Amino acid sequence: MQKADGMMYAPKGKKNFVCQKGEFRFACVGLKHGHIYGMTNGLTEAGGELVWVYDDDPSKMNVFCDAYPQVKAASCEEEVLNDESLQLIAGAAITSERGPQGLRVLDHGKHYLSDKAPFTTMEQLEKAQAKVAETGKIWSVCYSERVHNESAVFAGQLIKDGVIGKVLQVTNIAPHRLNAPSRPDWFFKREQYGGILCDLGSHQIEQFLYYANVKDAKVLHSKIANYNHPEYPELEDFGDATLLGTNGATNYFRVDWFTPNGMGAWGDGRTFIMGTKGSIELRKYIDVARDSVGDHVYLVDEEKEQHFNVNGKVGYPFFGELILDCLNGTENAMPQAHTFLAAQLSLEAQAQAIRIA
Repeated sequence: MQKADGMMYAPKGKKNFVCQKGEFRFACVGLKHGHIYGMTNGLTEAGGELVWVYDDDPSKMNVFCDAYPQVKAASCEEEVLNDESLQLIAGAAITSERGPQGLRVLDHGKHYLSDKAPFTTMEQLEKAQAKVAETGKIWSVCYSERVHNESAVFAGQLIKDGVIGKVLQVTNIAPHRLNAPSRPDWFFKREQYGGILCDLGSHQIEQFLYYANVKDAKVLHSKIANYNHPEYPELEDFGDATLLGTNGATNYFRVDWFTPNGMGAWGDGRTFIMGTKGSIELRKYIDVARDSVGDHVYLVDEEKEQHFNVNGKVGYPFFGELILDCLNGTENAMPQAHTFLAAQLSLEAQAQAIRIA
């Protein structure tokens, strides 16, 4: 797995099938972001059977078919939607097209797994909420900086076990490498990518809600800027926000496109979690100048300091839980209200952000 470009970050884990062969069939429609490969890996590693792929760019379909030789290339989206044997469709369309795609998927009686960010407007979110209520289908979002990172999964387990007590504050620092020449045109168009807080910020807000057990929150303050990329006037290369949960927990996060070329990963993503009985730090993708392998967890509780490198040891249970949710009508992978709240707050943070540069 390459780590230089976050757009093509596609972790591979151990196989841990949660269903019988052929019991859960899915397709991929929309290959505009490389996260679709990580989503596909996660679903197949949990026992999902990949059946179809479609994108309106034949070259992207060819690359995908080379990576997954078992898949069939569809002639159009409708061919996939009309396959009644499918339980779920996963998609990484252009960000502004993910909401409309999800409506079509649910209208055809299938569950939907979207890349983040799932929406670029509040209207899209409201339509999704109504469609879920109408159909009873799952509208899931792959917030991969938590669900597809072993250190982040392990931190969640520690918190559930009560190791650091009640979580009071979560801080996320999430730099990314821009790699501008490799980015598609839509990436630089505000209407299509949604803004940096809507896009990258959705990851950070979801983590706050999860780790601090927040059921609702408000955005206290948010900022955006284009500090250093005048050649891309609609790009926001910096953003940050502060949130307050209704349970009193707080969150600060920063997202940016300033990872230097000397960094051995696409970003030195770190999460700091403060509890009443201890603290956790995650060094997700690299431990700078010490270890090129990520998934480092630093824990301090009331007894001692500990360091865990959990790379290859924890896995990615989200995908198996999602499959079982689709099959059994449960919501253990990620409650629907939680999925939509993370999207709502990222849209609110974006909408009210003060532009500083």
